[in-house]
Amino acid sequence: MSIRAPRKGENYELSVDLNSEYRDKRKDAIKRVIASMTVGKDVSGLFPDVLKNMQTDDLEQKKLVYLYLMNYAKTQPELVILAVNTFVKDSEDPNPLVRALAIRTMGCLRAEKIIDYLCDPLQRALRDDNPYVRKTAALCVAKLYDLKPELVIENGFLDRLRDMISDSNPMVVANTVAALTDIHISATSNQPSDSTSDPAVFSITSTILNKLLIALNECSEWGRVAILNALARYDAQDDKESEHICERVVPQFQHVNGSVVLAAMKVIMIHIRNVRRDDLVKQLIRKMAPPLVTLLSSPPEVQWVALRNINLLLQKRSDLLSNEMRVFFCKYNDPLYVKIEKLDIMVRLASDSNVDALLSELKEYSSEVDVDFVRKSIKAIGQTAILIESAAERCVNVLLELINTRVSYVVQEAVVVMKDIFRKYPSTYEGVIPTLCANLEELDEPEAKTSLIWIIGEYADKIDNADELLGIFVDSFIEESYQVQLQTLTAVVKLFLKKPDSSQGVVQRVLNTATKDCDSPDVRDRAYIYWRLLSTDPGAAKAVVLAHRPPISIPRTTVSPALLEELLGEISSLASVYHKPAQTFVGHGRVGADSVQRIGLEISDAQKALQTVVAGQQAENLLDFGDDSAQDGQPSGLAATQILPSTPAAANFLSGTSTNPLDDLVSIFGGMETMETGAGSMSTALSPTTTSMSSPFEGFGESPALSSQPAQNAQPQEDLLGLF
Repeated sequence: MSIRAPRKGENYELSVDLNSEYRDKRKDAIKRVIASMTVGKDVSGLFPDVLKNMQTDDLEQKKLVYLYLMNYAKTQPELVILAVNTFVKDSEDPNPLVRALAIRTMGCLRAEKIIDYLCDPLQRALRDDNPYVRKTAALCVAKLYDLKPELVIENGFLDRLRDMISDSNPMVVANTVAALTDIHISATSNQPSDSTSDPAVFSITSTILNKLLIALNECSEWGRVAILNALARYDAQDDKESEHICERVVPQFQHVNGSVVLAAMKVIMIHIRNVRRDDLVKQLIRKMAPPLVTLLSSPPEVQWVALRNINLLLQKRSDLLSNEMRVFFCKYNDPLYVKIEKLDIMVRLASDSNVDALLSELKEYSSEVDVDFVRKSIKAIGQTAILIESAAERCVNVLLELINTRVSYVVQEAVVVMKDIFRKYPSTYEGVIPTLCANLEELDEPEAKTSLIWIIGEYADKIDNADELLGIFVDSFIEESYQVQLQTLTAVVKLFLKKPDSSQGVVQRVLNTATKDCDSPDVRDRAYIYWRLLSTDPGAAKAVVLAHRPPISIPRTTVSPALLEELLGEISSLASVYHKPAQTFVGHGRVGADSVQRIGLEISDAQKALQTVVAGQQAENLLDFGDDSAQDGQPSGLAATQILPSTPAAANFLSGTSTNPLDDLVSIFGGMETMETGAGSMSTALSPTTTSMSSPFEGFGESPALSSQPAQNAQPQEDLLGLF
């Protein structure tokens, strides 16, 4: 009976094949090693065996070995040194592909021990006769700078790169610009000011500008993007130079790659600021429209990026696509995120000449099955009405047609939109109010309810059964959301101020419920304020509650003008997609000296905030209507802040070492004797025995809510935060 030999592992079999005397078997073993590495298997143990196969004339095998080395160089830094001789030998190979491969691989290894051996081969590669080797070496300098900046400066690689901008090959120029730009960004990230004394700073001069413009039309698409990004950084000396740059960049609009088109847009938008000739500006704007329209035929993801950039461009140049609204009409198979961006752009492009086509399209969208898209479409109808006054009536008619469909979410969104139209055009479309009120039963969302309640309260004097309609919401007051409660409270007070005779019972009931049974402090506070206003001075209540409000408007830009200019300089990057500066979502992993300074500023801000709280708390209590002053001898205002930090809780709070900031705040303010005085005056102010409380409500008796709360309930020790 024969005994089977123990099975060896897969790595053992690969090791045997890697050391085989047959070339084909070794090459096949290397392919299997790379395949295992690609699927995530650990083949680092084969490092010495793979390393033996580096010295070969087979270019395919050499590439595979180099790929393996790049992947495992970090985990086997000691063994990488064994490959140095082969790298140096390959960097002098007659074949330019082998020379470039050796330089590229040495730059990608990122092992400290091999960096010093890279300098001499890199020097030769930067002066190589073959442009392919030179362009590969240019990028290798940027990688080396990321690892060891001082080595790049000492060996004069930066000076050599600057000389290579004059290279006869456009691809070498493009890679050189990309490398110098990366080094520039790395050098200036820690030093925000562009110091010309720093050799790593890439300053573009007029001479360099001309060389970049010459190379622009000859290099590959990614080379063009690198050059265009460099041109966007250039500060033109006069308007003639800006015009020259714009004229040379405009042909890039015809490129098939969307990234090149957007990079060219960025250069034009930056340099068009200095162009003085109006005819040239109009010509450039007119030439920007066709390539932007072409981008909309791209796949959805690219299309969305293009739409986000178009949105930004329209905020600066609203006439850019004024005649191209139809290309933004949504298609049936567009993803939701693309449709929403198109809606936003269509509203921006709306004008008297195209509003009918836009409303017809939006009405069609409102019958779609996608609920989110339908809501956005109805909201777009309202935005159009607010933006174009002459089209407001047509928009209202479309909304009424949508309300008559009796589809719940359509009706609710239409009610919300009508509220905004009433705010823009008060007392203009009152005829639609009965239709809105007739759909009260359809409303079940807080925002829709809030909108209808606002309309009823605002036009209470023109709605005969306003008290009945608001009574429905008063009956279910406790079950409603907080925003509905707040709006109901305000609407009922408006009703009382407009129809005091017929609405006393409703206002009494809602004030009782809000002050007695509601668990929201915001609702209770507002109810108390309204109650006090009505009980002391109804005239003042009218001035506050029924004050004239300016009509609403929709801003033409979603970002500030300064931020818009900054984002226009970041077109074709993530910043222009997010519509946020790059520093808000990039670089949070590093903590530099500026971050430490910012933390120090935050601590000083906490001290200022504490002083402000104390000063405001000592100066006035908005809910304390008594005339009692602080006790004699007690510091008030800013003087109190000199005593507060002496307490342990305040010291912890200010130093940032507090384990529970809320408890420390309670202990800081809760123990102050002046708070007890404020609490006493507050309990007196809210006492039902106050004569001024009952005077405005003579017609419907004493407040049951306040009479059921004796003054003894307002004890100072129960007020933990010292608010009253």
